[in-house]
Amino acid sequence: MAKKGKSSKGSSAKRVSCCKVESLISIDERGQMVLPKEIREKANIRPGDKLALVSWQKDGKICCINLVKAEDFSDMVRGALGPMMKEMVKTPHDR
Repeated sequence: MAKKGKSSKGSSAKRVSCCKVESLISIDERGQMVLPKEIREKANIRPGDKLALVSWQKDGKICCINLVKAEDFSDMVRGALGPMMKEMVKTPHDR
C-alpha cells in the first residue's frame, strides 16, 4: 500500500547531494595535485580560475578541505555579509 504524502515528482525543488566521493587525488612530492578532467568539466573550472580553499578543524587539526571557485565564494560572502554591513554603516538618522 502506498503512503499518502507529498511526492517529489514534478516538484520544482532541486535536490542537493552532499559529501560524494568524486575521485581520489594524489599529492606529489612538491605538494601539487591534479583535478581530473571530468571534475574540472563538471565544475566548469578553466585554466586561470582561482579556487578558495576552505577548511574545517576538529581538535586543532584540519579534517575537511573544500575548494570553491573564488568568484562564487566572493558572491557567497557578499550575500551573507552585505546586509550586515549595510546595517552597521547606517547612521542613527537611518535607523
